[in-house]
Amino acid sequence: MPNEQDLEFMQLALVEAQKARALGEVPVGAVLVSDNQVIATGHNQPISNNDPSAHAEVAALRAAGQNLSNYRLPNTTLYVTLEPCMMCCGAIMHARISRVVYGAADAKTGCVHSVLNLFDNPQLNHHTMVEGGVLAEECAQVLKDFFKERRA
Repeated sequence: MPNEQDLEFMQLALVEAQKARALGEVPVGAVLVSDNQVIATGHNQPISNNDPSAHAEVAALRAAGQNLSNYRLPNTTLYVTLEPCMMCCGAIMHARISRVVYGAADAKTGCVHSVLNLFDNPQLNHHTMVEGGVLAEECAQVLKDFFKERRA
């Protein structure tokens, strides 16, 4: 069950998703939090940046690393509107993110619960706590609306 902070920070991630949407990008947003303070945000920009790694999660991790002058980001929570993919899960693990909270599940590329569960793999050296489905309907609706407009 999400707490008030989870709902509040997911709302901020939804604001980031709208920034991506305004750029014509798939609307996914992310917010990285430490001690209930936002330390970085990000939104999808692979098309704008001609960079396949420019997912919302990676953008937030890059910004946090620069803001904190550290590539390790322990004791942080990453809020993201869509279940992270394999690439983003790898970046999350390498950054040592403590917790991921996501909104909508991704049945095609989600690697937290949907397609794979990378964070529970006992062979890996870092295990991130996960909570999925926070504001899931709102997060999914942003994506549905975006793709509906694209098809029209």
